[in-house]
Amino acid sequence: MTSPLIRAQQAAEADAALAAIFQAQYAGMVRLAVLLGADDAEDIVAEAFYQLYRRWRKLRDGDAAVPYLRSVVCNLTRMRLRHLQVVRKHATPEAAVPSGSSAEAEALLHDDQRALVAALKELPARQREALVLRHWLGLREAEIAEAMGISAGAVKSHTSRGMAALTRELEERR
Repeated sequence: MTSPLIRAQQAAEADAALAAIFQAQYAGMVRLAVLLGADDAEDIVAEAFYQLYRRWRKLRDGDAAVPYLRSVVCNLTRMRLRHLQVVRKHATPEAAVPSGSSAEAEALLHDDQRALVAALKELPARQREALVLRHWLGLREAEIAEAMGISAGAVKSHTSRGMAALTRELEERR
C-alpha cells in the first residue's frame, strides 16, 4: 500500500505529463478530427483528453498516451458522424441539421486545400480515416491499424481504395 504522500506525488507527475501532452498535441488532434469530418472537433478532442485523463493509470507507459489519444479521436469522430447520420435521417425538414463544417474549421483551410478536404469528405469514413492517418500524420500501417481497431491488411485495402477514389474525384473537379 502506498502512502498518501507518494500518491500525491504520482498524481502531480501525471498531471504534469498530461499538461505537456495537451500542449503538444491539442492543435494536431483538432486538425485530425476536422480532417476526419467532425463538425465539433474541439468537443471531440476535449472528450478524448478526458478519456486519456481517466485511463492514465491503466496505460502501460507514457509513450502509449499519444497513440491512445489518436485512437480515441478517431473513434469519437466515427461515433459522432454515425449519430449525425441517424439524426439527419429521422429529422423533419425544418429541424434538419445544416451539413458542412463550422466556420472556424473552414477558415483554417486555404483555397487549395478546400478541394482536397471536400474530396476527402466524399470518401467512406474508413478510407478517409486511413488516408488522413497515413498521409497527414505519417503513421505506419501497424499504427493506423491500432488507431482504427482493424488489421494491417484492412488498412492497406482502405488506403489503396481511398487513394484511387480521391484521385478520381480530384481529376473530375479539374
